[in-house]
Amino acid sequence: MQKLLVIMLQGTVTSLEVFFLTLLFSIPLGLIFAFGRMSKHKVLSAITNFFMLIVRGTPLILQLIFIYFAPYYLFKISWDRFTAAIVAFAINYACYFAEIYRGGIQSIPQGQYEAAKVLGFTKGQTFFKVVLPQVVKRILPAMGNEVMTLVKDTALAQTIGVAELFRAAQNAASRQFSTVPIFIAGVFYFVMNWVVHSVFERIEKKLSYYK
Repeated sequence: MQKLLVIMLQGTVTSLEVFFLTLLFSIPLGLIFAFGRMSKHKVLSAITNFFMLIVRGTPLILQLIFIYFAPYYLFKISWDRFTAAIVAFAINYACYFAEIYRGGIQSIPQGQYEAAKVLGFTKGQTFFKVVLPQVVKRILPAMGNEVMTLVKDTALAQTIGVAELFRAAQNAASRQFSTVPIFIAGVFYFVMNWVVHSVFERIEKKLSYYK
């Protein structure tokens, strides 16, 4: 059992790496996509919208396979499985975050933009000092759901051979002819999501003064 737990913990470390790196890249990338989606330039908005539709309309597992294998077949370029997984996850989640951002930004009344302009705020100051704090509060529940989904989706990294938690559990289950490792993996995922839930709950309480 001790050896099994060590193997599972090693897989958990990889899952956490996928998780945190995905958030690191997808959160700012999602904001860029959101601005592109809301752009007054129709061509940019249409291209961004179409790209996001493709990403959100196809399975993440398919995107993982495409991003890992496509560069080789198209350009004869091969890259690391882990890097391919991070790229696929980051792009996928950035598209979902972008729609959450867009909904939050567009929910702010136009009057607040006008009031900030009257007070002499620049567009940048208006966004970061007036709009963004309110947007963060409004999108937290939706962001929390997506982040919890990301914890579970890290299991899909095994599709292209990344040795994360679920793959480690499957390998152990095959060797031992037992489903115990799978159930242990389920406990690990639950604990990670419990931590994520607790973090977002605490942040929401801290921002409750924006009611």
